[in-house]
Amino acid sequence: MHRGSLLPALVLSASLLAPGAEALTMTYPNSTTTIHEQPGDWAGGEGRGAVAGAAGLSLAPGATSGTWTSAPLRVPAFDELVPSWNAVTPARGSVSVEVRAQNAGGWTRWFSFGTWSDAGDRASLDGQKDRAGQVLTDTLRLTAKSSAVQYRVTLRGAGTAVRLVALNTSDRARRSEAQGAPGNRAAWGKEVKVPQRSQMLYPDGGEVWCSPTSVSMILAKHGVNVSVPDAARGTFDRVYDGTGNWAFNAAYAGARGMRSVVLRLPSLAAAETFTAQGTPLAVSLGWKAGELPGAPLPSSGGHLMVLTGFDAQGNPVLNDPAAPTDAGVRRTYPRAAFERLWLGHSGGLAYLITPR
Repeated sequence: MHRGSLLPALVLSASLLAPGAEALTMTYPNSTTTIHEQPGDWAGGEGRGAVAGAAGLSLAPGATSGTWTSAPLRVPAFDELVPSWNAVTPARGSVSVEVRAQNAGGWTRWFSFGTWSDAGDRASLDGQKDRAGQVLTDTLRLTAKSSAVQYRVTLRGAGTAVRLVALNTSDRARRSEAQGAPGNRAAWGKEVKVPQRSQMLYPDGGEVWCSPTSVSMILAKHGVNVSVPDAARGTFDRVYDGTGNWAFNAAYAGARGMRSVVLRLPSLAAAETFTAQGTPLAVSLGWKAGELPGAPLPSSGGHLMVLTGFDAQGNPVLNDPAAPTDAGVRRTYPRAAFERLWLGHSGGLAYLITPR
């Protein structure tokens, strides 16, 4: 089933939330991204001071805070989860998202992904670890597979609303099994025009601003021009002490009017579907010295760049913000090496940011 403005070539299916309720899912061998944004997606959920409507989740009349708990969601077996959300938080309103998973012993605790505010304080939550799993800033990692998940959203402040909640669930053991999948030659030789921006032009922290710089490039492609320093300030996680929180970057783009989701792809072949239809992706990879020929950084424990397309030989073309100048941002990397480093490091994680 296909709904909304996602790309028509995606593999989509309906997942059961409650009897008669369907949610848009993007299903690949290694992961599933479930997206709630339509009125029917909230079916079976329960609000306390919060209500679901055509525009998403909002506070009930007269309430200054409230929670919405989804119905249990059945998904393919997973042991890692990354959420994302798009919210409106006027003044100093805020949103928190929590998730729990079901295992053989029942439901886990509620794991929190911190507090998001577009204008105010943003902070993930440290110290969440028990026998069932742990939260690594923006990622829930379980100790055993689960096939059911539930989320809870807390809204605070007049006018606060949530337009979209997405959960990417994945099986870590399968993150590289589609590596080397044959590409679609019809997608080669095509690039999306994305403004080139270097993170290295900013002496006060720019060398670690790869994520907000990548987001700012994609926003600019869609006509939303925010500076790199503004994007860095708007995604800063006080507890993580950095700008690389996946959910916070997606929320930042969502607050600028975009439809922004964190997903995982199984291969560069799958990514070709997006770039061939004009949609760039921000992707995360890491490498050791000598593993990524032509990179401006000799090595990296984790770096984001924007995949803009593929050259005529099928090699990925990137806007790599680690380049020392804006003019030097466009890079082409060897396909096999890049795919191995992307899947091996992040399991194919990417930001999908499109107009609503």
